[in-house]
Amino acid sequence: MSWPLTSRQPLVLVAAGFLLVLAQGLKAFGWGRLFTAAERPTLLALAAGNGGAALVGVLLPGRFDDAMRIAVVRRYPGCRAGIRVLCLSLVMLGLIDSAAIAPLALAGAALPHVGAAIRTGLALVAAAGVVAAILISLLPRLIRHRQSLRFRLGRWMSVRTTPLRRASEAWALVSACWFVRAVAFFLLLGALGVGYSLPLALLFLCAGAAAAALPVGLAGAATQIGVGGAALVASGVGTAQALHVAISVGVLGVVTGTSVLVAAVVWRGALSLRPSAA
Repeated sequence: MSWPLTSRQPLVLVAAGFLLVLAQGLKAFGWGRLFTAAERPTLLALAAGNGGAALVGVLLPGRFDDAMRIAVVRRYPGCRAGIRVLCLSLVMLGLIDSAAIAPLALAGAALPHVGAAIRTGLALVAAAGVVAAILISLLPRLIRHRQSLRFRLGRWMSVRTTPLRRASEAWALVSACWFVRAVAFFLLLGALGVGYSLPLALLFLCAGAAAAALPVGLAGAATQIGVGGAALVASGVGTAQALHVAISVGVLGVVTGTSVLVAAVVWRGALSLRPSAA
């Protein structure tokens, strides 16, 4: 196979990289809507957490990317959210991710010239998103039930469970993140020689999202990229081309994630060096 990101259209690769950075910013905005106003970390902290997760998730298996998010956000200056609050927000973010990818998976399943196996897989991703959306809508009511308030955990979650309005705002922002990522993958497929194909872009995106739902120890960005590459092979793309695309997406994820993390750290460092007002 060729070296990762080998292309005759470097400007298209740069555009895809900028779109992936924009997607991380949108996801940070959506993640921030899952906190209460008193415990919400800054946007820079959340963006740095996502950037660190993109870097670690390619190198390590399991849920190390989520652990990296918690570590970066918790250590970021000015963070008022505890570890339990961050863990709860990531659980909600996972549910909202599933609900946000459902329309794209359903659109991919409805496209013509899609194989039966691929269509079934996309339909399962869409169905999982519908279940996640139902759970998000019912969770505030379940937590505030009298039986739940009898327990200490229920009382703690009753004031931290995301209400439906803020969950809807987070869903809209995360949906925009997935849409931007779909456009980035569409550009990458064309720039890397596979061809500008919306069905393949949606397939690669949804296959990675489905892999993210695997149990602890199997998920991770590397697994998501591998599953996406296998989905391309199953759809008729050559093995060498599919491997080239999968590894290129991983490399671009590391580059964009590292750039976001470094930019957030440098910006915070510059703010701390600025002389304070008398």
